[in-house]
Amino acid sequence: MDQNHTTYTLLEKVDSPKDIKTMDFAQLRQLCAEIRQYMIECCSVNPGHLGSSLGAVELIVGLHYVYDAPHDKLVFDVGHQAYAHKIITGRREAFRRNRMKDGISGFPKRSESEYDAFGAGHSSTSVSAALGFAEASKLQNLGQKVVALIGDGSLTGGLAFEGLNNAGAAKTDILVVLNDNNISIDRNIGAIHEYLLNITTDPRYNNAKKRIWDRLGDGRFRKMIQKMVVSTKSSLVRHSGGDLFEAMGFRYFGPIDGNDIEQVVRTLQKLKEIGGPLILHTLTTKGKGYAPAEANQTVWHAPGIFDPETGERIKSEKGESRYQDVFGSVLLELAKSNPKVVGVTPAMASGCGMNLLAREMPGRFYDVGIEEEHAVTFSAGLAAGGMKPFCNIYSSFSQRAYDQIIHDVALQNLPVVLCLDRGGIVGEDGATHHGCYDMAVYRTIPGAIIAAPANEVELKNMMYSAMLSDNGPYIIRYPRGYGEGTDWQNSTLEEYVPGNGIMLMDGEGVAVIAAGPVVNRALQAANELKDETGSCPAIYNIRYIKPIDEDLLEAICKRFREVVTIEDGCVVGGLYGSVAEYVSRRHEGVSVTPIAIPDKYLSQGTQEELRAECGLTAMRIKGLLEEKMKKISKKD
Repeated sequence: MDQNHTTYTLLEKVDSPKDIKTMDFAQLRQLCAEIRQYMIECCSVNPGHLGSSLGAVELIVGLHYVYDAPHDKLVFDVGHQAYAHKIITGRREAFRRNRMKDGISGFPKRSESEYDAFGAGHSSTSVSAALGFAEASKLQNLGQKVVALIGDGSLTGGLAFEGLNNAGAAKTDILVVLNDNNISIDRNIGAIHEYLLNITTDPRYNNAKKRIWDRLGDGRFRKMIQKMVVSTKSSLVRHSGGDLFEAMGFRYFGPIDGNDIEQVVRTLQKLKEIGGPLILHTLTTKGKGYAPAEANQTVWHAPGIFDPETGERIKSEKGESRYQDVFGSVLLELAKSNPKVVGVTPAMASGCGMNLLAREMPGRFYDVGIEEEHAVTFSAGLAAGGMKPFCNIYSSFSQRAYDQIIHDVALQNLPVVLCLDRGGIVGEDGATHHGCYDMAVYRTIPGAIIAAPANEVELKNMMYSAMLSDNGPYIIRYPRGYGEGTDWQNSTLEEYVPGNGIMLMDGEGVAVIAAGPVVNRALQAANELKDETGSCPAIYNIRYIKPIDEDLLEAICKRFREVVTIEDGCVVGGLYGSVAEYVSRRHEGVSVTPIAIPDKYLSQGTQEELRAECGLTAMRIKGLLEEKMKKISKKD
């Protein structure tokens, strides 16, 4: 595919969903092919969530063909599959800057387009939100049709079932389209997955139901037959098609081929005329239409930069390890040394590095599906039963399990190790995924331990220390991406005592207290200042946000009148909050200045771009410290 000479005969004429409504099926098939080609072209140089969106093209084109958005509401779950939606709703050219700073978001975003009915970046929200829209439409007599598009991976989340349960009981007009591609990011597991698989592999019930339903009109006779069919389903097939959903009050249809645009459109046109809660089960292929993505669906969920012709992925030339690699290797090492160590993840095994444990010690590895709340309480049960669970959750996803962290872990002081991956600024995924709030949120929990490693060696030692601890929750938060290049593989294990910080560099005038990898940017800034001016601030690595090293804070406040805190977290309540609270209680006259993520939602961009915006790069830190030190020298 020549990116410079690609022509899109139909796609270039589509500026809104209205432009596809006069197309025939041959044209719709061509449009779907062009959308796929355009996504591959754009994502090959500007990475994104490609596989899911390739698989959902016909579903999205069909939904926009049949329904009248933005009047009718299309609610996406997560948004990984929504690229075709963005492209045909007036953002075709803007899609070339998808997930870039000052470009469009990689997820549905209400402030971005009237067609984005509901924002989404985390899973399992669509049914609840769609039910809210449907009830709002009914109360206001708006006559809107409401559709939720949810993947089979997202269906494992408890919130999805809360929404289904409420919607079925309310008898509200709502269509849930289940996009079943047999995979989320990693392979789907669990009872729901097996249930859906049984539906899709035994067509007898669905064929019988379709023949009967199509021949019946409205009225008593259809209701009588419906009751008869429901009561005899189990005798027709081992696992009946829609039992689960119909037990929750939904009428089940399908499964249909979700990559056949004609079948999708004709089915949606019929369902549009039926009231009440409906569920349409569609079968799609993740990565559809691009052979490399179909062949390796986990990798091509978000493949990075690649050659669109060959499918060869262009890997980074960086030689350092990612924090995720360190976590995975150290967890495996700890599990080999301690039979009580187990790993728990809510469907992020490959992303967090736990796939190493899964491969070598599968009996000590648990992937619980997209169920963060369950992951934490399950880990609490493991801990209460005498095991040492390491539960790895992305920082922003852990927000969903706040109650479980307090109620099930902290109140019972269970030794659960919570490894919060993607702490701080994550980059192109934007506001829904930045791990800004973990230090501030979990610092409020009595007895919690919060560790922020500055490099790979500290992550290794904090994991080791957590394994030895009898207290919980023991929280370790670290960022997405590459580490500092320390020789963690050959470092010996060292036990850290929570609440003990260290001085990395002595100085004068200003004390810098930093947490996490930003410690290294502060150290770089101080060294540059020393080279240029002959003087520099003192640099401290606090290591633990909670308990914070009060002895170290006391020594700092007695020596310095200017303190700067630096953290890759929100300015409200984290390291700055902890230090400022201590100083306000005990040291009047000491000034504390924060460098942190400001009190606003950060959009998407590269990690480096967003860190510069927040003042978290070595250059920006150096500028602030230099200004502070000049003011102090003038006073002196």
